[in-house]
Amino acid sequence: RRDFDEKVEEVCRYIASSRPTAVNLFNALASMKKILKDHPKVSVKALKELLRKEAFRILNEDKRVCRQMGQYGQRLIKNNTSVLTICNAGALATVDYGTALGVMYAAKEEGKNFKVYACETRPLLQGARLTAWELKKQKIKTTLICDNMAATLMKQGQIDLVITGADRIAASGDTANKIGTYNMAVLAYFHKIPFYIAAPFSTFDLTIKNGRMIPIEQRDSQEVTFIARQRIAPRGINVYNPAFDVTDHTLIRGIITEHGIISPPFKTNIKKLFSQYVSQR
Repeated sequence: RRDFDEKVEEVCRYIASSRPTAVNLFNALASMKKILKDHPKVSVKALKELLRKEAFRILNEDKRVCRQMGQYGQRLIKNNTSVLTICNAGALATVDYGTALGVMYAAKEEGKNFKVYACETRPLLQGARLTAWELKKQKIKTTLICDNMAATLMKQGQIDLVITGADRIAASGDTANKIGTYNMAVLAYFHKIPFYIAAPFSTFDLTIKNGRMIPIEQRDSQEVTFIARQRIAPRGINVYNPAFDVTDHTLIRGIITEHGIISPPFKTNIKKLFSQYVSQR
């Protein structure tokens, strides 16, 4: 049994190292490790079954939560709305429906007529490879753009709303998401376009006061110097490649959660909604 517990801990550490910014990953791993702690006497066979059940509980919870978020968020999308998003926050990023894209799926299910502009999301192109594919498959009107085209579209009045996902949200409402999200938030603020985050409670980290305390994952330089295994930059060039940036809460109009849309002042209203949620449980 000791060997099995040690192996589970080792696997959890390895998985955690893949996404140091994403707090919901740590929450899921903590739930799995709690099974070990709560059942110190059971056999390895019984423990495996308990871990399997917990994994499926997390999976089903994610399905439920994302669909609840979608229902709250879809109210923001009106007929003939143009929505901008960045990175992938859909079924491929979750288990079934998605966070930011879940809002769009719910709006489509409500019969609303709208279109989406999907940023390519450099350097790994999740927007081009994943988001564009998901939206097209769902028959949602989608236009793919390079990240640096968003400002021009906003200036032309082509964007009505920005919705993105999140990997970690501090107690202040400061939000870490895929690199480039902060750019979109600043542009949206300048052009007076509402900017929303869609994220479940599991993405909030109330132990962190503000965005300066959120750990930011640094990625391999080759993600920037190569595209599709083809070198695009000179050998030996210095590269700075953070996977995420932090959007200040002052740029965010609201945070869409499974328990409703949180509005400013975020510090107060996040705490209030969490207190209400915990008391209900």
